[in-house]
Amino acid sequence: METVILVVVIALVAVVAIGGLVVGSRKKKKQPPAPPSTPTITAPPAEPHVGDEAEEPHDEPRRTIEEVGLPDSGATTVAVEDTAVAEPLAPAIEIPEPTAGRLVRLRARLARSQSSLGKGLLTLLSREHLDEDTWEEVEDTLLTADVGVAPTQELVERLRERVRVLGTRTPDELRALLKDELVQLLGTDFDRAVKTESVLDTPAVVLVVGVNGTGKTTTTGKLARVLVADGRSVVLGAADTFRAAAADQLQTWGERVGARTVRGPEGGDPASIAFDAVKEGIAESADVVLIDTAGRLHTKTGLMDELGKVKRVVEKHGPLDEVLLVLDATTGQNGLVQARVFAEIVDITGIVLTKLDGTAKGGIVIAVQRELGVPVKLVGLGEGADDLAPFEPEAFVDALIGD
Repeated sequence: METVILVVVIALVAVVAIGGLVVGSRKKKKQPPAPPSTPTITAPPAEPHVGDEAEEPHDEPRRTIEEVGLPDSGATTVAVEDTAVAEPLAPAIEIPEPTAGRLVRLRARLARSQSSLGKGLLTLLSREHLDEDTWEEVEDTLLTADVGVAPTQELVERLRERVRVLGTRTPDELRALLKDELVQLLGTDFDRAVKTESVLDTPAVVLVVGVNGTGKTTTTGKLARVLVADGRSVVLGAADTFRAAAADQLQTWGERVGARTVRGPEGGDPASIAFDAVKEGIAESADVVLIDTAGRLHTKTGLMDELGKVKRVVEKHGPLDEVLLVLDATTGQNGLVQARVFAEIVDITGIVLTKLDGTAKGGIVIAVQRELGVPVKLVGLGEGADDLAPFEPEAFVDALIGD
């Protein structure tokens, strides 16, 4: 029994000794060193890492675009060309040129086109002997300038009488005589002010009429500038619905001086738009409502009837204070034919002569006043915004005969 136990103990001791020798030999075994000429290569990770967050994912919710802060002012930014289209700015309100003395300031422009009339008359009247042939030349000069037959005969008779009484004539005396007679022929007792005050507690209503091509819409816009320059508030009515650009053109004129434009659809009812314009003027407590009508051909009976309808509809708010007929001064006697027809449809109270700087026939001013018995109140002397001037007989005659 003891012998068996001893054998087992010896066997255990032998197993332990052999295990220790094996472990020791494993610890002493080393990896051979890498050759010095071969660099150490680190294998890339299986997935790319971006900082520490890639190692430890976070559970916080993702931020929206609104929650992401923009770079501060010191951050480096890349300049990118701005391709955004800027919104159009509202047109700046213009301050029109004062109307007082405007015709005097435009005298040189008027004189360039009208001087032939005045100089021609002075040359003839300066002759030593004024025989019948000379007086016939005086008549021809006046008729060529579209003064008209009756006014021409009247002027020549008065000149003949005064020259006979005066006797010897100096250039200054002749100029003063001719100026006096022409001013008398133009009329000094006319009220040439555009009526901008209503007899009722409503805005004054001005209806602008005329045939195609006379510059009627442009004149309406320029008249708005004249009234604003004189301290009046204006509402514009774009009742010319037959010409596509008419309402746009009028609105542009209004925006330049801060005047509101009432308009309707293209081809709409002009009378309805005119009615709405007056209604809007009453609501805004405006001083004046200007209504631009379509360019009526005086040979078109239907269109002329429609103009009468516009007049009747507007008068539902109150009487018309002013009806201005726009005539092209370059058309001469044809303008008188137009004036007669319009006078039959509406009661013309004033005349606007446009393009007076573009014709040597300034006598149309005299002729049209005689034809209608109403005054020329405004004259157009160019394409500029402030080239519409109140008509002043003395300034006009000064431009005719010069200094």
